[in-house]
Amino acid sequence: MKVTIHSWESIKELLESGFPENTALIRFYDTELLLGKKFNFLLFHNMPNRIFQLPLMDIDMDELKYYDFTYDTFFSEANKLAEFIYSAISDGLDIICQCEYGQSRSAGCAAAILEYFEGNGISVFSDYRYFPNKIVYHKLLEALEKYVKENNIKYTNIRRQKT
Repeated sequence: MKVTIHSWESIKELLESGFPENTALIRFYDTELLLGKKFNFLLFHNMPNRIFQLPLMDIDMDELKYYDFTYDTFFSEANKLAEFIYSAISDGLDIICQCEYGQSRSAGCAAAILEYFEGNGISVFSDYRYFPNKIVYHKLLEALEKYVKENNIKYTNIRRQKT
């Protein structure tokens, strides 16, 4: 399993050159882009095998209250994303995590995936290029654990240990 982190610019380059085979894309985009201010839709003609796209603001715990969020109400798609990730990895797909600058939401997502499946999420946190969104990291990690528990998955060859 390979998990990579990309920015908007590097995804545009992949579209031109073609996505790697056996790839799933998790794409976080800014909610203000939904208002049509500067959003340019990309046509995924050289598509990855699977895409999960979601609007998600890039905010931290101390900013939640300014947007009328709580920890529980922010990133409500975490459970669906966990299902998508587990399915993609079970099917042998590599995962690309992408957000606007490839530093925060995508890094938090990649760190959670790496921590859950390989016990190596710290590698993203320790890389100076990234500033992983801690809410995305924690909520996705919790959602992956919940997914396994709810689906009675006793053991998987993906994860290094019994769940």
